[in-house]
Amino acid sequence: MGGKSATKTAYFEKLRSLLNEYSTIFIVGVDNVSSQQMHEIRISLRGEAVVLMGKNTMVRRALKGFVSENPEWERLLPHVRGNVGFIFTNGDLKGTKEKILANRVAAPARAGAVAPDDVWIPGGNTGMEPGKTAFFQALGVPTKIARGTIEIVSDLKLVEAGNKVGASEATLLNLLNISPFTYGMTIAQVYENGQCFGADVLDITDEQLLGAFSKAISTITAVSLATNYPTLPSVMHSLINGYKKVLAAAISTDYSWAEIDELKDRIANPDAYASAAPVAAAATSGGEAAAAAAPAEEEEESDEDMGFGLFD
Repeated sequence: MGGKSATKTAYFEKLRSLLNEYSTIFIVGVDNVSSQQMHEIRISLRGEAVVLMGKNTMVRRALKGFVSENPEWERLLPHVRGNVGFIFTNGDLKGTKEKILANRVAAPARAGAVAPDDVWIPGGNTGMEPGKTAFFQALGVPTKIARGTIEIVSDLKLVEAGNKVGASEATLLNLLNISPFTYGMTIAQVYENGQCFGADVLDITDEQLLGAFSKAISTITAVSLATNYPTLPSVMHSLINGYKKVLAAAISTDYSWAEIDELKDRIANPDAYASAAPVAAAATSGGEAAAAAAPAEEEEESDEDMGFGLFD
């Protein structure tokens, strides 16, 4: 009894110290995860995360005792169910997630196991003797005899995702040396600074965040302008729209100021500004032509000088 009590006390102290040291906890599912996989995952996370397993009853008891120290830890309790464990980290969450999910191994089908994905049997020669044809027929697998062996005519979905694998299906898959499933750690929840969220949140990119932020700003601006309720995103648009109204009123009335005089003059005398534009363009082109002609004249003068010099 004393040994068990000391072990529990040591476990509680370790859990308390990890909760205080690390800000983020991955609550991971470890169904069908082998001890070798656990060892490899611990090695891959060494230096950036700590893996802690334990019985759910003991973990719950410990957390309930720690709630008085930090009430936020109570949010972990609803997720301590099933075959789960904790991974504590202060490092990059996305990188840690990838390492947790990376270690997966192929596994044969077992009777009673729930298929995580659809299980297909590929068409082709099985190499089995014709005496086992009845076994395939019992499962509805289309076959024929080719060169003295059983050949599956076409691909067949044997088990749908979410359904349990029957004994006959498991036997057939093992006979065909098909290991349809892969097992590894899964992430049930992520706890960070008192908040729990799904692991898919870690897949959100900066571009998606910026896009959502821009869309929200556009929506706030539109609502603010429609209701005439000023907000920071709508202030610039309100100022521009107000200035447009002032311009319209000034043009429609005799009210004027320095900045509006030229605009009024353009509206009152459009022909003057229209005729000024070709003259300016012609002056510009004429100046360019004169500049281009000047070097030619200089060349001619230099040629004449050169000629007189030769016959002097």
